[in-house]
Amino acid sequence: QIKVVESGGGLVQAGGSLRLSCVVSVDTLCISAMGWHRQAPGKERELVAVLARGGTTNYGDSVKGRFTISRDGADNTIYLQMNTVKPEDTAVYYCFADLARCMSRESDYWGQGTQVTVSP
Repeated sequence: QIKVVESGGGLVQAGGSLRLSCVVSVDTLCISAMGWHRQAPGKERELVAVLARGGTTNYGDSVKGRFTISRDGADNTIYLQMNTVKPEDTAVYYCFADLARCMSRESDYWGQGTQVTVSP
């Protein structure tokens, strides 16, 4: 079964840093893109960052200049480096993998989420 697993969430003080990781258990040839969304209580789910197969990145406006998405080593693994975090970054962060290169429909797979809490 295809699985997407996030890790690295936790408690961090405002101004600090945190790094999230995500691994998808699939043939790397299937991956079109991987990335992160987040959802905070009372707020809409929003895009954080996406990294396409060719290396193109896209960031949500609220995290530009502070967060960096990257791939290091294995093509089925991504990271989200979160710097200068703010209390408003507190949310559940969800990793996704777009497997459109192998799947014709319902090609987006999601992890269970990892909680990030920023102390004010």
